[in-house]
Amino acid sequence: MKRTILALLDEAAQNFPDESFVARKTDEGWVETRFPEVRSRARALAASFVVQGIKEGDRIAILSEGSPEWVIGEMGILTAGCVSVPLSIKLMAEEIPFRLNHSESKVLLTSVNLMPKVLSVKDKFEHEVMIVCLDPKSEESEKMVSEHNLKTGTDFYYFQDLLDQGSEADFETAAEVGRRSEAVDENTIVTISYTSGTTGNPKGIMLTHANYFVNSEDAIEMFEVPPKEYSTLLILPCDHSFAHTVGIFSALRRGISLYFVDARGGSLAILRNIPVNIRETDPVFLLTVPSLSGNFMKKIRQGVEEKGGFASWLFHTGLKAGIRYHGDGFRRPSFFIRAVNLIPYRIGEALVFKKIRKIFGNRLSFFVGGGALLEIKQQEFFNAIGIPVFQGYGLTEAAPIISSNTPSVHKFGTSGRIAPSVECRILDEEGSDCPAGVRGEIVIRGENMMAGYFRNEKATAETIRDGWLYTGDLGYMDEDGFLNVVGREKALLISSDGEKYSPEEIEEAITATSPLIDQVMLYNDHRKYTTALVVLDEQAVAGLVGDEKITDPAKLLEKIRDSLYAFRNDPNYQGRFPSLWIPHTFSILPEPFTEENRMINSTMKMVRYKIVEAFEEELDFLYSNEGYNWQNQRNIERLKKFFAENS
Repeated sequence: MKRTILALLDEAAQNFPDESFVARKTDEGWVETRFPEVRSRARALAASFVVQGIKEGDRIAILSEGSPEWVIGEMGILTAGCVSVPLSIKLMAEEIPFRLNHSESKVLLTSVNLMPKVLSVKDKFEHEVMIVCLDPKSEESEKMVSEHNLKTGTDFYYFQDLLDQGSEADFETAAEVGRRSEAVDENTIVTISYTSGTTGNPKGIMLTHANYFVNSEDAIEMFEVPPKEYSTLLILPCDHSFAHTVGIFSALRRGISLYFVDARGGSLAILRNIPVNIRETDPVFLLTVPSLSGNFMKKIRQGVEEKGGFASWLFHTGLKAGIRYHGDGFRRPSFFIRAVNLIPYRIGEALVFKKIRKIFGNRLSFFVGGGALLEIKQQEFFNAIGIPVFQGYGLTEAAPIISSNTPSVHKFGTSGRIAPSVECRILDEEGSDCPAGVRGEIVIRGENMMAGYFRNEKATAETIRDGWLYTGDLGYMDEDGFLNVVGREKALLISSDGEKYSPEEIEEAITATSPLIDQVMLYNDHRKYTTALVVLDEQAVAGLVGDEKITDPAKLLEKIRDSLYAFRNDPNYQGRFPSLWIPHTFSILPEPFTEENRMINSTMKMVRYKIVEAFEEELDFLYSNEGYNWQNQRNIERLKKFFAENS
């Protein structure tokens, strides 16, 4: 068997002829498309691309919410011997042209929801781009076609029209599709995935068929996935490398059924539809990122608190007992600890946790977490209520899996064991291997390693050296062989004497233990002390003011300060962080970090340099004589609105 995605698709069509591969919700309910149907439609689309004059190696971009058409579209791109350029639906309109221009994409597959964004910057495309709407013709789409003077059948098509055109193609065209798909080998580029661009222009990561093939095989092996038994609701966008490999490509190997969140109505509708769609599709597992699972955890806690009384007591008692009973998931706690906590844990399970799990349907067994650091409290929480989050680590340049916790081997607070096909080293600043427990840069080698950055030899040479991929991430291997990721090297705090530290672990600890703080960014650029920019959870703060009948902003500021440092009293974090890097003072910000103000990128990570630029004056203030004291007038003034609202 060739190690290509197309070979996996052929194998899936043969092995799972009656199984649903992809499904979407319509007015008539969920409509499923089987593996052989996806393959035949992909070949029809490839034939249409040939008719349209698309050449082998041409790039074709996809900017759309996840859907069966997204998957069929990419499979058609690969079948035509072309390269997929998956784009994030969270891109700002002005970010789209660079990616299309740099990749020289000839076609853009998009949805009716995202057409306005695309068409608003169409005049910035440096070459002709054929736009294809993945959704059926509608009054909304036809209005946009008319307003932007698009010519249907020339520079604009509906997806179904291309499929119809390809289905009716002549023998010569079909033969060309066959030749192109046969010519695809394991070194052929599958995708050019652009980074989120947090430091200058984004880089286009080139991943091959072998990269994806090997990495999806690792995923299947690590999670011991049986054939034809698993299904999932794909909540993460399809352009996300994690969803791409663990979702779409692994599904081909094991006949996993993929359901897509109902995207009709746009991004706000997607958020509303997630819980409904989970119950409707009854998945066996879900892919998640910390912001998503954190939101699930927050909603569960809020629901319990609203019930109050005995139900709340049962939940918290059972949760604490469950966390103690399981320990870190790898080393069993002592018999005494398990015996003491068994009964309250079983009571919590029988009376509370079983009901909570119904939120996620009847079959959900686990989450697979990726995308960013997942603090230990989330891992302990979900494990205790019976649907553990198995956190992994990776990056798009590695296709993306480097390590993961799994149902059979896991340790909370870590990113799991290294994937079977991957070699991993932890190197110090001199390039020497670090012993267990000592932090250094995570460096990997394996067939999952990218081919390089598209049209950027300099960046490729900086990242891949002597056959090793330098991730730019910091971590260490613990004594049990689990990888611990502590943050990005480029996000380092730097003290006045040049000492460096990654802030992400402390930031995660603060947001995990503080009910009043929604976002926080630590800062130290060659200064004598560390500071913090704080975004409040305004609903929680308002609730505190009302519940405790606080009337003085200065008193509320003390509560917020205590909340900021609550992690110091948590056993998971006690003594874990050097005092130099714990913020001495902080500033309460007037606005949150969002995608709209570009302080959060498309993968929900803080864009630190943007935040520093936006709040430069705030940071300067924190290093002034007045700002040195957190009880400053600026913080007090920003809290007065909570009393105006409650007066």
